[in-house]
Amino acid sequence: MKSEAHIKLGFVGIGIMGAPMVRCLTKAGYRPILLDAHPDAARTVAQETGSDVADSVEDLGRDCDIVILMLPTSAIVHKVCMGSGDGKSGLAAGLSAGTIIVDMSSSDPVETRKLGARLAEQDVRLLDAPVSGGVRKAIAGTLAIMLGSDDEDAVAPATQILEAMGTVYRTGPLASGHASKALNNYVSAAGLAAACEAVIVGAKFGLNPETLINVINASTGRNNSTENKLVQFVLSGEFSKAGFALDLMAKDVGLAASLSDALELDLPGLREARRLWSEASGKLQSGADHTEIFRYLESAAETNDT
Repeated sequence: MKSEAHIKLGFVGIGIMGAPMVRCLTKAGYRPILLDAHPDAARTVAQETGSDVADSVEDLGRDCDIVILMLPTSAIVHKVCMGSGDGKSGLAAGLSAGTIIVDMSSSDPVETRKLGARLAEQDVRLLDAPVSGGVRKAIAGTLAIMLGSDDEDAVAPATQILEAMGTVYRTGPLASGHASKALNNYVSAAGLAAACEAVIVGAKFGLNPETLINVINASTGRNNSTENKLVQFVLSGEFSKAGFALDLMAKDVGLAASLSDALELDLPGLREARRLWSEASGKLQSGADHTEIFRYLESAAETNDT
């Protein structure tokens, strides 16, 4: 692998998270080649940061030593990497032997292992490095980055780049990062739903919601949601400012549940969380923030009360 100054870096997926991550990379001295399904998004960030824009995934692959992916789903990651599956299109078709792909998307860990095996046949190394922290931490460059890899030689050069966007936590072999991200978000989603239900029950009983949250935060029930979301975004009614889509939370909970299914585990908490978040995603308005699970639970409680 080349020295830091000469690494040619690509970045695919210039969305709500990808754009601030690219800005952090350019502040650290990198000049990634950008690509997005919406060319205007890539061009806007490229003009701002002095980066270049690729015409296609194949072209980007031919020009890069390391390629970062920040994409919505495993299916899209696979399509970008492998194209139509004929080995003649997609990112992998343009990559040299030894090139590193770092999937920072919230992907399915089972699918990540499959894709890693496919890419290894072409001597392309896949690492997974999903993130936690949302848009605010992406802007600040303080994301928690969960790095999984089967190739120890690829870890050091990838880590050097990833540290421009946050703190890297080595989670183990390939797909361990994606598994860790999905399981973390399941715990986060369960904690948020439980806190919302506690507020709904307390209010019905006559408790002051903010007082209840203060009590919980001084007691053993406190969690990230009670400390950072309930008063700030739920009780204030400023749901959209929390900055993480409910659909994405539902997807991550589903990935955690699917991993449990693949391991032939029957866990009622995961099963119920998948049902709850999937139903909420289907019934709330498009683009709803994840904190709006409160509105769904409140509406469901009122329906059952009539």
